[in-house]
Amino acid sequence: MKNRIVFLYASWVIALAAMLGSLYFSEIRKFIPCELCWYQRILMYPLVLILGIATFQGDTRVKKYVLPMAVIGAFISIMHYLEQKVPGFSGIKPCVYGVPCSSEYINWFGFITIPFLALTAFILIIICMCFVKTERAAK
Repeated sequence: MKNRIVFLYASWVIALAAMLGSLYFSEIRKFIPCELCWYQRILMYPLVLILGIATFQGDTRVKKYVLPMAVIGAFISIMHYLEQKVPGFSGIKPCVYGVPCSSEYINWFGFITIPFLALTAFILIIICMCFVKTERAAK
């Protein structure tokens, strides 16, 4: 039982760090989020609340809600990262207004961008959820 809570807690901390990081970039550094960034936020922010409640209640059944959101978020992050880094992907869906999704506000070490950070968070949450064992209902 104890190790299940550890992975829930780790997932919550990861989601919280990702949310605070995105708020830092947009509210403090004044980076305007593009459309794909908004989709990633839409999937990450509720995870903070869902995982936080589940962690403090010890509810491992939350896995069935968290995993689909994290997997979809990871796919959006991959698509966004490819749009930034692979020239052939940048023209798939041009942005109509606002910041283009292919723009890079940060580029640490030549490969770490904001979508890469989001992808890392989603993957870590998926991994943690894979280690969370749900209790079987008594028959």
